[in-house]
Amino acid sequence: MKIAKPLLLITTPIGLAFGLYEAHRLAGGLVFIMAALIAVMGVAMASVVMTIRREKKRDEEAKKRDELMK
Repeated sequence: MKIAKPLLLITTPIGLAFGLYEAHRLAGGLVFIMAALIAVMGVAMASVVMTIRREKKRDEEAKKRDELMK
């Protein structure tokens, strides 16, 4: 896992950029559809991450309150 995370963090944006370049090369209009798809997926992933972090924070605060009540 120590090697996989940095490798994925580096290769994913490079792969996306290469994919957009190829889409532009093969069919110019296709790049806009691909960029829109990437943007929608990015927003969806960010939404999930924000929800998980918000729920985790709320659970930790509730746990602290319960410990203080005892």
